Amino acid sequence: MRFSPHPLSLRQLQYLVAIAETGSFHGAAELCHVAQPSLSSQVAQAEQALGVQVFERDRRRVLLTAAGHEVLRRARAVLLSADDLLDAVARCGDPLAGPLRIGVIPTISPYLLPDVAPALRQAFSQLALTWQEDKTASLLSALQAGELDAALVALETDLGHVEYAVLGYDPFVLATAPQHPLSRGTQPLLPDELSGCELLLLAEGHCLRDQVLSACKRAHSSPFFSTSLPTLVQMVLSGSGVTLLPTLALPSENRRGELHLRAFAKPGLGRTLALAWRAGSATAPALRKIAAVMKQVIKELLKSPMPRSSSI
Repeated sequence: MRFSPHPLSLRQLQYLVAIAETGSFHGAAELCHVAQPSLSSQVAQAEQALGVQVFERDRRRVLLTAAGHEVLRRARAVLLSADDLLDAVARCGDPLAGPLRIGVIPTISPYLLPDVAPALRQAFSQLALTWQEDKTASLLSALQAGELDAALVALETDLGHVEYAVLGYDPFVLATAPQHPLSRGTQPLLPDELSGCELLLLAEGHCLRDQVLSACKRAHSSPFFSTSLPTLVQMVLSGSGVTLLPTLALPSENRRGELHLRAFAKPGLGRTLALAWRAGSATAPALRKIAAVMKQVIKELLKSPMPRSSSI
């Protein structure tokens, strides 16, 4: 670690990142609320201090040089660490006061947030939560970029370098129409019994799709792909195939008891729900307490009676 004066300032790094984000010096100046000549001067000083040209400039556009890509990657990391430092200091008084941004995947959000959000408001009245729904890959990208503080995801997906708290295990059940041949059985299923079945799946990019495909390798994937579980349920009821549903979704998706549901034989199929955050994040202590509340809510939801047409 150096203790001599650094030739670069955090503000100069912010200018570099702002130019890369907006694609122009003018846009970066507006984003940073500074006059463009001042920004241009600071960027020139930063390039001189670094000894490399970060941007190629012409009248139409601004491009990153090869060296610029590496500078920007490291500049973002430095700025993110500086933000974490400020967050850590701000939360010293009360780590559960102030804003917190949590992402959640679409196959969890409609079934969990209506119960989790009020439970968190009751437990942490000073906490200002913002929820963002998106697919796992987008949430992890936003998490690493510092745009989110945490994400509600399934551990069966490759999450990369994150820390997390396990919230619970959400078993999958087979959902069929009442007239489907598999609806006649009452014993727990083996995945191989789905061999030859038309398996209805979510579209690519949904982690639940990958988890179902991995578990049911002998089933035939339907050419129809949906972006939501409610659509899959309607397709099942129309006789177009079968699907796997998380237990957490059953109170909503089978509230009328129209589906025939069957559990899978042990060890079963399912997903492990988790709250993930950046490794070393200053919000980690607060997130662990939030995860504890979420875990209790999930435990209650998964043991609650649910509408169903057959015993699972």
